[in-house]
Amino acid sequence: MPPAARRSSLKTRHVVLIGFFLLWVVAPLGAAAWYLYVIAEDQYASNVGFSVRTEEVGSAVELLGGITELSGSSSSDTDILYEYIGSQNMVRAIHDRIDLRAVYVNPDDPIFSLGEDARIEALSSYWRRMVKVFYDRASGLIEVRVLAFDPDDAHRIATAIFEESTDMVNELSAIARADATRYAREELDRAIERLKEARTAMTDFRSRTQIVDPSADIQGRMGLLNTLQQQLADALIELDLLLENSSPEDPRVVRARERVEVIRNRIRAERARFGRAGEEGAADTGEALSPEGPADGYSTLVAEYESLAVDLEFAEKSYLSALAAYDSSVAEAQRQSRYLAAYLDPTIPETPQYPRKVMLLALAGAFLLVSWSIIVMIYYSLRDRR
Repeated sequence: MPPAARRSSLKTRHVVLIGFFLLWVVAPLGAAAWYLYVIAEDQYASNVGFSVRTEEVGSAVELLGGITELSGSSSSDTDILYEYIGSQNMVRAIHDRIDLRAVYVNPDDPIFSLGEDARIEALSSYWRRMVKVFYDRASGLIEVRVLAFDPDDAHRIATAIFEESTDMVNELSAIARADATRYAREELDRAIERLKEARTAMTDFRSRTQIVDPSADIQGRMGLLNTLQQQLADALIELDLLLENSSPEDPRVVRARERVEVIRNRIRAERARFGRAGEEGAADTGEALSPEGPADGYSTLVAEYESLAVDLEFAEKSYLSALAAYDSSVAEAQRQSRYLAAYLDPTIPETPQYPRKVMLLALAGAFLLVSWSIIVMIYYSLRDRR
């Protein structure tokens, strides 16, 4: 009959391992559970979802039918917005509207709350803990989850993020419109300046010469010259008739000859006006021009007027063309205007969902247990080598 087996006794190393397990695994896990369930403040999550969209308006026929096309913008706009939400600029913008330190500072919860004397860098780092941005690049959708110790604070911050994001998209759209219309605007400004200069030159010419339109002025003078020619012919006929029946010394013949001479002088004076333009205002005096007086050729005035008229016509056509190009560029920029469309309005939480106490305890327990096991295996490995 084999001898009875001896009862195993609890050795010292076993007691040490059990004590080490209690200190390394059970105690920290118990402390973590106590902190999570007793000390840690509940956190409420508010979610908001949106995307950057571009409204592309079709032709005038489509507009009459009320047809518009909604399409996504280029991914660069959404990428910019994604980076902006987590940036320090966003933190400053939200902090100017909502006192984030008053929202997140909680002396009773030093682990999950913000430090009392946190600077903007620490506030930005904490912001990235409490505000998570989820970006689906395939669809261009962005969803933001905001955590806070109070449900109203979480909702207010989520709403402020959406409003600041809307302002950013509007600013990007305004910059894009300005870039798209800058060249056309510059061309329009130059065309306006040319038109002003052409009109000023034409006004100066008319003020200096007292002639609105030399072509019309010529027609008037030609009419006057034709009338004088007819009067001269009538006066010569009358003189011939008088000479047939009267002597050359007859007073009637003398007056008739004087009348013929006056008409001839007037004709010579009017003809001279087409070769010379007299002093300013002489066109309306009815006096013959002096060859010694300061004069420009009437043909020179006509040539100057025609040159100014051509410049004015070109400036007007250039202005109309530049204005049409500018209107077209503005319409094109407006057609591709960006805006922020919310597919999920900021939610108002009712039940705290964070911190994930069970998950955190499970992760902590797994880590502590694995680390304890590794330390124990190292201990036995070193013991067996002795």
